[in-house]
Amino acid sequence: MQTIGKYIDQYFDFLGEWELPSRCGLSIFDYDKKKVIIVTELYLDNPGTSVTYVSCSLAMQICNKFNINPAEIIYIESCPDMNSKLSFYKEKNYMVNFSYADNKLFNPQYKELNENEMDELLKFKN
Repeated sequence: MQTIGKYIDQYFDFLGEWELPSRCGLSIFDYDKKKVIIVTELYLDNPGTSVTYVSCSLAMQICNKFNINPAEIIYIESCPDMNSKLSFYKEKNYMVNFSYADNKLFNPQYKELNENEMDELLKFKN
């Protein structure tokens, strides 16, 4: 599969807040008996809701579309560098851990990943 962006293998259309049509970058690969899902914010190329605003819903939509067990995912939100002087537009990557019950993801907990941690994870991507 050809990579479109740093962490993007394909685009994924999803329903955002209030079912607003939205889009993100997506990469899925295997890692230690789990599926790594990397969703990338597209900023101006996303007509709808940010990936950071609907983590639980977006993760479930991806799991449903690709037949992935939500209890066996490593979910990463990536916000690429926007080449701005403002620090909040620098590249940031977060591992999001969810609680899972009754076929729903909830209670997202965020941990920022540094560049080395992302590189280590990406070694398992084909």
